[in-house]
Amino acid sequence: MFQLLLAVDTSGKNGSLALARVTQGQSANEISVLEVVPLAGGAFSAQLVPQIAALLEKHGYGKNDLEAFAVASGPGSFTGLRVGLAAIKALAEALQKPIAAVSLLEAVACSGAAPGRVLAALDAGRGDVYAGDYELGPQLPTSVFMHSERLLSREEFVAESQGKAVITPDAALAKIIRAAGIQVALIDYPDSAVIARLGWEHLQRGETVRPEELEANYIRHSDAEIFSKPAS
Repeated sequence: MFQLLLAVDTSGKNGSLALARVTQGQSANEISVLEVVPLAGGAFSAQLVPQIAALLEKHGYGKNDLEAFAVASGPGSFTGLRVGLAAIKALAEALQKPIAAVSLLEAVACSGAAPGRVLAALDAGRGDVYAGDYELGPQLPTSVFMHSERLLSREEFVAESQGKAVITPDAALAKIIRAAGIQVALIDYPDSAVIARLGWEHLQRGETVRPEELEANYIRHSDAEIFSKPAS
């Protein structure tokens, strides 16, 4: 007995999708990633659906074999996130299967693999930082508690980071944080394999969303939203 899970991440300049299989282990269900397929940035809308079909066919499956979905819900590229979420919404609605939405900041926090209070950081551009304040229990990735996810200026983030463990996949941001005398762990950028594993944990806990409820976790408003607001 097994379950097939498809994970998608289109939150960054480049993305990926992963096909994972969940099998019954001796003590608990175990998830194994069958393959990760990279997606080149700037062409997610053209690549995503054909690549999903090709990945399933390569491993001898069809879309009806999919039992669940996991998707990186942000923060990240506004356009990229919309493409990934739209594809997962369409598939999940057609197949009537559950979706696990995974924050990229949670993926960063859990990639540090050290229990305790951590700050996950992603460069948000414009001198800002996406900051996720997480409490990681000893049984990662099953024991994760989010205190907050916010958009902070770099100055605010440095002040917030004093005395805390910081984790980031952004080398330039890590350099700035270290220059302020703060210890930081530089990790590989989480891909869809990480999203698949975290998504499975969400699914096991019943933390799912229906297709119509799936929304991007932008944290920061888009330029269109900002500049369309009437002047006060």
